[in-house]
Amino acid sequence: MSSKGGGSTALTRRNYRLASDTDKPKVTGLVNEKLLSDYLHHVFPASHLPRPPLASLRKPLGFQDLGAHLERLLTEGEPTEDTRDQPVDGCLGPLTVVLDHTSGFEGLLFVDDDLLGVIGHSNFSSIRATTCVYRGKWAYEVLISSQGLMQIGWCTLNCRFNQEEGVGDTPDSYAYDGNRVRKWNVTTTNYGKEEKVLEKDSACWSLHGEPTTLVTLAHIFNYFAPLMCKVYLVEDVLMNFLLGILEGGGSVDEHPLIQQLLDLFWLLMEDYEVNECLKQLMMSLLRAYRFSPIIPDLGFQIHYLRLTTAILRHEKSRKYLLSNVLYPFIVVFFYIKTPLRVKEAGLEELIPTTWWPTRFDKEGKESKDESAEERLRRRAYERGCQRLKKRIEVVEELQVQILKLMLNNKDKGTGEASRYIFLNKFRKFLQENASNRGVRDVTPQPLCPPEYMVCFLHRLITAVRSYWDEGKMRNPGCVSSDEAYVPPQLFYNGKVDYFDLQRLGGLLSHLKKTLKDDLASKANILMDPAEIQATSMDDLDEEEESGSAQRPFGAVAMGGALARPSWLSSPTLGRANRFLSTAAVSLMTPRRPLAPPEKVKVRTLAVEQRTEEDIEGSHGNDGLLLGRPLEEPDHPITEKSLLEILDGIVMMYNLSVHQQLGKMVVVSDDVHEYAVALKDTEEKIARCPARRPDILEELQKSQKVFAEKLNHLSRRLAWINATIYCKDKMLDVYWLLRVCILTIQHADNTGTLFAFAPEFYLNVAMNSYSSLKNYFSPSNCMDQLPGYEDTLTQLAAILAKHFADPRIVGTDIKDSLMQALASYVCYPQSLRAVERIPEEQRVSMMRNLLAPYEQRPWAQTNWILVRLWRGCGFGYRYTRLPHLLKTKPEDTNLPSLQKPCPSLLLQRHMAELLSLDKDMAASFLNSVLNQLNWAFSEFIGMIQEIQQAAERPERNFVDTRQLKVCATCFDLSVSLLRVLEMTVTLVPQIFLDWTRPSAELLLRRLAQLLNQVLNRVTAERNLFDRVVNLRLPGLESVDHYPILVAVTGILVRILVDCERQGVSRAASVLLSDPCFQLHSIQHLLGEGETSPAAAVLPQTPAVHPGDPAAAPAERKHFSLHAYTDYIHEEEEQKVEQMLAFLTIESKQAAASTPTSEEDLCPICYAHSISAVFKPCSHKSCKACINQHLMNNKDCFFCKATITGVEDYSKKPTAS
Repeated sequence: MSSKGGGSTALTRRNYRLASDTDKPKVTGLVNEKLLSDYLHHVFPASHLPRPPLASLRKPLGFQDLGAHLERLLTEGEPTEDTRDQPVDGCLGPLTVVLDHTSGFEGLLFVDDDLLGVIGHSNFSSIRATTCVYRGKWAYEVLISSQGLMQIGWCTLNCRFNQEEGVGDTPDSYAYDGNRVRKWNVTTTNYGKEEKVLEKDSACWSLHGEPTTLVTLAHIFNYFAPLMCKVYLVEDVLMNFLLGILEGGGSVDEHPLIQQLLDLFWLLMEDYEVNECLKQLMMSLLRAYRFSPIIPDLGFQIHYLRLTTAILRHEKSRKYLLSNVLYPFIVVFFYIKTPLRVKEAGLEELIPTTWWPTRFDKEGKESKDESAEERLRRRAYERGCQRLKKRIEVVEELQVQILKLMLNNKDKGTGEASRYIFLNKFRKFLQENASNRGVRDVTPQPLCPPEYMVCFLHRLITAVRSYWDEGKMRNPGCVSSDEAYVPPQLFYNGKVDYFDLQRLGGLLSHLKKTLKDDLASKANILMDPAEIQATSMDDLDEEEESGSAQRPFGAVAMGGALARPSWLSSPTLGRANRFLSTAAVSLMTPRRPLAPPEKVKVRTLAVEQRTEEDIEGSHGNDGLLLGRPLEEPDHPITEKSLLEILDGIVMMYNLSVHQQLGKMVVVSDDVHEYAVALKDTEEKIARCPARRPDILEELQKSQKVFAEKLNHLSRRLAWINATIYCKDKMLDVYWLLRVCILTIQHADNTGTLFAFAPEFYLNVAMNSYSSLKNYFSPSNCMDQLPGYEDTLTQLAAILAKHFADPRIVGTDIKDSLMQALASYVCYPQSLRAVERIPEEQRVSMMRNLLAPYEQRPWAQTNWILVRLWRGCGFGYRYTRLPHLLKTKPEDTNLPSLQKPCPSLLLQRHMAELLSLDKDMAASFLNSVLNQLNWAFSEFIGMIQEIQQAAERPERNFVDTRQLKVCATCFDLSVSLLRVLEMTVTLVPQIFLDWTRPSAELLLRRLAQLLNQVLNRVTAERNLFDRVVNLRLPGLESVDHYPILVAVTGILVRILVDCERQGVSRAASVLLSDPCFQLHSIQHLLGEGETSPAAAVLPQTPAVHPGDPAAAPAERKHFSLHAYTDYIHEEEEQKVEQMLAFLTIESKQAAASTPTSEEDLCPICYAHSISAVFKPCSHKSCKACINQHLMNNKDCFFCKATITGVEDYSKKPTAS
């Protein structure tokens, strides 16, 4: 027995061997003598030499001489006679520890003469050592030479043993039994790994087939193995030695030496030693890869990735690393970091010529015209970008090779295949990131950085598609990767854990209860009612303890596994995961239609407990695809493990990849801004007068700064385009979009089971399309993608169908669908895709858009209708508001610069629906009028507060949020007016055909609101004028033009473009409204009370020909005549015709006999009495009673229930 203290290490020089060693034959191997000598000198250098001697001067060293060499090295480190007897802190007794044969032992024992060996011949013998320790950390090593039950450990001096109780069997002793793999202290528990009796087999080792020598390898590892567990030796010696093997170049397969070395490690070293060595080696490689500098050829990264590939080619090592080391660190190997400094990365040499756009149109967009010099610069820049991309592709190919090794599912010789280990770890990785992102009330642990996730996603897509297509070649009946999708049964059969991620239909436990009958009838899944009830009670308990908004998380220490990094914590399972891991599901798989279905009991396992059979299935078990619905085709898709990996890829994009793609666009935006600034500076230099050299000098300094910044940004943008926004990456995102579309379509076919689908599939479908449209352009055009138009049409069908799908209950996902549809109808290509979907779906979409606005989010619905009309309304053809000049196109606070693209087809559907369904038309328009009344009233109230704050003598700042809300209410008012204009234009009979129910009431309400808007906006020196003239930041869109033109469009339609009877009714209602003022109509043409010839806008800081800003400095009235670029001459003539008509009608109304007060409606005092109530016979005008009866059936006056309303006309009186 030997003893090892915590402060120093003492190695004995005694050679121990088994009694049977001399009887066993020695197996020989083949070794290159020179390479072996260099390697042994490299591993065991002489410590006393200041520097290693040259290889030609060193004495050749082989395994035969290694013993003597190590003896010399050990002798150098042994203590001298002077220091041998010095006491060691924490230790009592002799420094040389031997067995105590004089006292404290029990049983029949035979002790060697040197007191270092012992043989027991009784039932349960015990013996102590001669040294006591009381402080510090101590360990000792024992060589066991025979089989049997043995316990070894520590005990106190008071411990007493007998034939039945030894060390570990008493309260004051602690022991370990390696044979039974248990630890003992009176009671026993599992601990450690199984021991094996030392049986050293020799190995055959061939190096390059050169001259050989016979050697025995076993004894070298007695000294070599412990050193391989030290991180500093692994990083400084072993890793550099392995890197040196690969320095010659060539493929990794051409260097089998690394595989042979790993074989020797696993053969001649203990498992825990190999595990620690591989862990330290892989972590050293990871650190080296992560922190290595960026050079033009990416040599360092390639070198480390090649060695990683070589190590992972070894099957046993790969599986250990996958199980215990690589996750979650593995994502670091797939990241290609962006250089912060261009000079350090050598991009100046790789891309010597820089380029950026230099020509812009009046809206700030890049112009397609370029000079010959600019064309040459651009082409030189593109060639440099191509050179950079080719070098990056080498790194990406190595990264894909690493993933392919980890996705290998054929390496089953040493246990579970690598792919299934990878899959379980990958799922756990997604769970940790998904769960931490949901934590709000407490500070979450840092997650995997999004930039790492982007690179990991692209490499994983490439590897998965490669295996998918290989499976297609082996089995032609499978689906190709171009048509890949995730089958819907993964969402409800419990085989895949979606943690606490939201489903389209709500909580999973709720869906299991409410849709249990559908699961039984459509998917042959029977839920156990007891489990459902238990889960429901568990959910209630959890909500009481933690609250519905808080999700628990924490760190979990895994025994024997590598510690988690700081940016990945392992959360506890959420309620959905807990349900999946405890629910008992009975499944019926009807194989024989005529026989009763066979019930199969299935227990859902946790992620780390699943096996290959649980994933891929076996005879009579469909694995992940258990519970196939009747609507799902019965043909193989691909290997089931790839389906779950594909599902994880979609989830990973939703977690952080899309967000990161949006962040990296900032560099491109910076290039554009600096290019515009440089162009503007150059123009100023050209206009600078010669007499102002000071200004010219400052401008030239600015020009130099902008040019240097653009040189840096253009090279950095080249790197980002090569790694993130290149065509290959665009195809990956496009493939992901198609996967989500097909998955949603298959899930939709299952009917009510669609509610089980996770929300992130719809999110990824919308976000991936958004990234393709906004992030990858203009470097790559979407039109060049294969099947692009069909994909747009399929996505349009999904948005049109599901934005009002009752199976979707989540508010956030509903809003996202509505916003995506609103964005979809803004652009010509995507709008044409909406028009290409089947007519039935188009009509259904329009019916959902025309549903009443109450009790639902209506603003987005209204914007969609406005965008379908934009370009057809009165003066509604502008790309930006006319009063806004020289605005930045990227400013999100300003209106979109997208040209109007109205849809006549969808307008026709809207007209047909409103014309045929009278009840829907009335409820829709009443809701629009109600919302207009609310939005405009809120706007007026807010501008009153803003004006009061501006008039105070003290300095006041208006809250920016209040300004934003004010502008939003104004924009909503304008959009609601445009929807009314569209309705009046498409279906004027809704207001003017008084045979329709509520037509007269709708017309009176419309006239009342139009008069209120006109009076508020056109009054002389009114509140609206004063706030507009303040030009506050945030209120840029608030102006006369957008709201007055929208009102004018409605008036022109009902007073000019309609038939005579309709015009007469409209004029009568408009003039009879007490709020009507003729001068408000005159104001539209600048014919107000004070300045009849005024025809311009207030002064603006910049003037553009044809714009209303080309005006004198003095303030004058608003006039439509000033907007000749936006309003056609024909439209102006209609306004003049309307004004003339109203002038005549108002004069005639004023000249007619006034109505006596007795004949006026006692409710509104605006209209004559025209209705009598039954049975109480009280009276009012039709407008008041019709509006009242929409919400209440009681009489205004006596509260009696009204059973009917009849027309009333006063009998003429005799003169």
